Amino acid sequence: MEVFVQVVDAGGFSRAADNMQLPKATVSTLIQQLEAALSVKLLHRTTRQVTVTADGAAYYERCLQILTDVKEAEESLSRTRLSPSGRLRVDAPTGLTSSILIPALPAFFERYPDIVMELGSSDRPVDLIEEGVDCAVRGGALGDSALIARRVGVLNMVTCAAPAYLEKYGVPGHPRELERHRCVNYFSAKTGKIYDWDFTRDGERIQLPLPGMIALNDSNAYVEAGLAGLGIVQMTDYLLMDHVHAGRMTQILTDWISDPIPINIVYPQNRHLSTKVRVFVEWVAELFDSHPGMRVRQMAPPQPQRQPEAA
Repeated sequence: MEVFVQVVDAGGFSRAADNMQLPKATVSTLIQQLEAALSVKLLHRTTRQVTVTADGAAYYERCLQILTDVKEAEESLSRTRLSPSGRLRVDAPTGLTSSILIPALPAFFERYPDIVMELGSSDRPVDLIEEGVDCAVRGGALGDSALIARRVGVLNMVTCAAPAYLEKYGVPGHPRELERHRCVNYFSAKTGKIYDWDFTRDGERIQLPLPGMIALNDSNAYVEAGLAGLGIVQMTDYLLMDHVHAGRMTQILTDWISDPIPINIVYPQNRHLSTKVRVFVEWVAELFDSHPGMRVRQMAPPQPQRQPEAA
């Protein structure tokens, strides 16, 4: 039943085998044995894809419930409630992974030493079910209704530039002045759409596309572009503020606020939430709640700007 559910979710034998860390031949044999035992064809197989039959779809739903019941029964009688164990597959954005999750993971593994984590890091929204991911940390609006989401924080945005860039091109005093500057844009890894920039002050809201010589879809690369002086950047403060404090970047337009980005942990709604996933979700919520960069903030007081030197 577990193999059958994995094949349906993954849409094929090879990906299911990878997700379960089994040989493809073993997965194929188990499905054949299951169909023979049931005397029912569960899957349509072609050279390109595997799809579920009508009988297979009905059996799939029953399997999910049965496997959930079995898992709950096992956990009620085992030590996994006290010491969760096993492989946990997680996906999270690159900047958040490197700056917040990884530095805190030693404390997680000290608390849960029997969990083995596979942590994917990219700004590409993965398909949790197809790719066999237990849960994912995602920023921004959620469009997948097949997932359960838990809000765990927000990402606050700041606008910055390298000091050398500001010395050469000047310091903008209003968001509209950015239209005369070089800006580093960010585009969606899923749609390719370049995101607009937004600013709010005293009830006035400005949202606009801005010119730029380069656009990126990886947050770490985006920050590096700003440090290299390629233009003005707008990114999460936990990625930029260390550079500001070290003098490598200068924060600008500090009397304007950009929309905070909600951050959620998502997981499939038709799956039993295992103990290892549950404790990870709770740990991330606790971690983000204690992080100053993850809280909704009020308008920051204006800060003196570094003016460009006279030519």
